[in-house]
Amino acid sequence: MKKPAETTRFAVPAILLAGGKASRMGGGDKCLRLLGGRPLLAHVIARLKAQTGEMAINANGDQTRFARFGLAVVADEIAGQPGPLAGILAGLDWAVRAWPGTDCILSVSTDCPFLPADLVARLAAGIRDGAEIAIAASNGRTHPVIGLWRVALRKDLRRALGLEGLRRVESYCDRHRTHIVNFPGVVNLPGGSVDPFFNANTPEDLALAESLLKMPTGG
Repeated sequence: MKKPAETTRFAVPAILLAGGKASRMGGGDKCLRLLGGRPLLAHVIARLKAQTGEMAINANGDQTRFARFGLAVVADEIAGQPGPLAGILAGLDWAVRAWPGTDCILSVSTDCPFLPADLVARLAAGIRDGAEIAIAASNGRTHPVIGLWRVALRKDLRRALGLEGLRRVESYCDRHRTHIVNFPGVVNLPGGSVDPFFNANTPEDLALAESLLKMPTGG
């Protein structure tokens, strides 16, 4: 696997969390739903391509359904689809195998098509000064699955998931030195403005995202 150029300042590996059940979207792989003619996952990849090193998809089941994206697919080690913490652990383990010596990984949810162009740079600044985790926030809300995680957390996270049954990302962050990084509250799109961490959880959300990508017609 190609190592990122030394001049790429924030080239951290990224794990794209696609393991959710998508119950509010009717089931299946939410990240493969189309937005502007492309899967949600393709929008996320495009937003991160210039910001990260290698990317991998965290998903369970048949990996071939993601073959078109040309990325590694890593499954949860913890059985039963215990949630995004298991995906983050899978990402940490993948980074250790594929990127020996890496310090951090980025985690993002794959239903957020409008991620900021400076996501990694701002989180990287936030994780300095001894923080173990840096989490994104906007408009008074934290987005705990979007953040940077020290690779050194992987053994502790495996224990918390496997032995303690911990499931909530916020609860795990509360145990560690976590820096909350506030982002500007809007991103401007052809059809209007929206929170940069808008996530498409329902068909209605997806319809709204579709409208935001379209230039309004004059009246």
